[in-house]
Amino acid sequence: MTAAFDPHDLLETAKLGVLATIKSDGLPQLSPVTPYYDRAAGIVYVSMTEGRAKTVNLRRDPRAALEVTAPDGWSWATAEGSVTLTGPGTDPNGPEVEALVDYYRAAAGEHPDWQEYRDVMVSDRRVLMALAVDRVYGAKIR
Repeated sequence: MTAAFDPHDLLETAKLGVLATIKSDGLPQLSPVTPYYDRAAGIVYVSMTEGRAKTVNLRRDPRAALEVTAPDGWSWATAEGSVTLTGPGTDPNGPEVEALVDYYRAAAGEHPDWQEYRDVMVSDRRVLMALAVDRVYGAKIR
């Protein structure tokens, strides 16, 4: 007997997703992102750049949805909720950059040069999105 499909499992393992935010005209704006789902906390994290469409949209309207698809294309999961943005930071050792370090460690492990990473997070004006998951749904088609 096969195990029941749990969309949380797919969210936990996905390395690529599509983030949907709401443009000022009400239409969706879609961006490919690299998510990290902290299932225990019920939060999806994404690193993004200040000034880009998704960041601008989320500062105006903090609602978002993230869709991920299984590598074979036959399963998908969507997480919806409200977003909190942290950053950008101006101090490589400040709390905004530390939040991005925590995200990187959880999503990818240790970085080979943390000082370089911290400097790039400041120079690139990186922002950490935390999507508090209110609803998860999905399906396994095959």
